[in-house]
Order: sequence, then C-alpha cells, then structure tokens
Amino acid sequence: MDLEYKITSKSESDTIVLAQNIESEKFNGMVICLNGELGTGKTVFTKGFADALEIDEVITSPTFSIIKEYLSGEMPLYHMDMYRLEGSIKSTGILDYFDRDGIVIIEWADMIKDYLPEERLDIYFKAIDEETRVIKLEPHGEKYEDLCEDILS
Repeated sequence: MDLEYKITSKSESDTIVLAQNIESEKFNGMVICLNGELGTGKTVFTKGFADALEIDEVITSPTFSIIKEYLSGEMPLYHMDMYRLEGSIKSTGILDYFDRDGIVIIEWADMIKDYLPEERLDIYFKAIDEETRVIKLEPHGEKYEDLCEDILS
C-alpha cells in the first residue's frame, strides 16, 4: 500500500518548519528525495533541515558540483542535485553515499529514480502561487512511514 501525505505550505517558513520536523525524527542512513520545478522550495527545505542539524555552513544548491558534503552538524549531510547530471550516474560516486553514515538529500531525485534505494522518503513540491506550495510526502519503507505518522498526525 502506497501512503501519501499532503501539506500546504503558505510560506518559506512553513517549508522550513516541515524540514525541521522531519529532521527531529532523523536516523542514520536516511535518504530524502526532493522533486519539483525550479523555485518550488527544494533548497529552502534543505536549508531548514541543515539548520536543524546545526550545520554552520551556508547551504546552496549544488547544481554545478552535484554533491556537497556538510560535516559540521550533528550528523553528516550529503546534499545532491541531479539537475545537470550528464553521463553515467555510476561515475559520479553518488551510489556510494547510500551506504555512508549520515543523511542524503537529493534534489531532482526523479532524474535517477532507477538508482534510488528502495527505502526512502520522496517529497514533491508544487507551486500554487508566489508563496503557496502543496507538498506531498511519499514514504517508502516502515521507518519512513513511521516518521510521516509521527510528524503529521
């Protein structure tokens, strides 16, 4: 059974609060996959998550570097952006990150959906207007289902 949760974010701060709530339920090996058009809140979500992890670096979208590692927080955060991925995913080393300690957040994850771990949290961002977003969470696996139940019930 595929579960799905929808939330409406009326501002960037609503998106940040969602990220902080998910971060509060974090676990080692967590994979969060972010999908949505440009400007819908993927990087805002990641910034909120990183802030809750107490990462002191400035979070920017890793569009041109594909992977940015943030190691200054409570747990390592590996922030990836698949938007400009060209060629073979295997040559990027991305798949190795799924077995590392820490948390992986992938923007434009649908570009590599065939390589994503079976257990993960998919989050879809859809812009309604300048500020409003509908955010859909799809947990894959019991840990992610429990996480969604804990933060959204």
